[in-house]
Amino acid sequence: MTQVPTVTLNDGARIPQLGFGVWQVSTEDIIPAVSKALEVGYRHIDTAAIYGNEEGVGRAIADSGIPREELYVTTKLWNANHRHDAAIAAAQESLDKLGLDYVDLYLIHWPTPAKNDYVEAWQALEEIQSKGWTRSIGVSNFQQNQLRRVVAEGSVVPAVNQIELHPTFTQTALVAVNNELGIKTEAWSPLGQSEDLTNETIAGLAKSYDRTPAQVIIRWHLQKGYIVFPKSVTASRIEENFGVLDFDLSGADVAAIDALDQGNRIGGHPDEVN
Repeated sequence: MTQVPTVTLNDGARIPQLGFGVWQVSTEDIIPAVSKALEVGYRHIDTAAIYGNEEGVGRAIADSGIPREELYVTTKLWNANHRHDAAIAAAQESLDKLGLDYVDLYLIHWPTPAKNDYVEAWQALEEIQSKGWTRSIGVSNFQQNQLRRVVAEGSVVPAVNQIELHPTFTQTALVAVNNELGIKTEAWSPLGQSEDLTNETIAGLAKSYDRTPAQVIIRWHLQKGYIVFPKSVTASRIEENFGVLDFDLSGADVAAIDALDQGNRIGGHPDEVN
């Protein structure tokens, strides 16, 4: 089996750089999709409380027979549970649904700045980490000012910031702040929810490398150093998205993809998701 590269986080933990995402994967599809991903070779599964499929992820993990220490599981705290007691209870509920004693990474899903309670949520995550319920803690969809505030007012620097990032939305300024603070960048919607697959430059590169557009984009993420977890419920696509570990894009081709940025945000703006 081809070895997935790992990234070392600021707390010393290592995270598989290529994972499997389960956003919008239904209750019906979750067990077969995660089971297929584990069969193909994925060992990093990214879920969230709000996805409503933690139980299915846990079932697929249990059924796989893969030792827990060989797996990397991420889940996320939902926006309604930022207050201390609610966050502690939500973390326990996620563990119960997953059937796990701990997760490898626990994230604040959105900062919800209008409620101004993300620092309290962060301090709760620090406590959750101290309990051993998660190995690492991080954030998702945090902007520059929110990252700096958490670093200033918390006692642990987030291990990752999971943000929308794809070739037509490269978020270079935010990635630079992540790097400055020692926070690794994770990319959600790494294919631009399929919109970037039809880009002419991507299509041309796919032809020249004899790869699919999705494989070219995922390879770009990996070579940029991002942690990436494409999602699919189709067995052939799950295999295809994993088949990116045996080729490299040239530096010039990485730069050509970098140049595709159009500010094409597809998901919600973090300042407006409350």
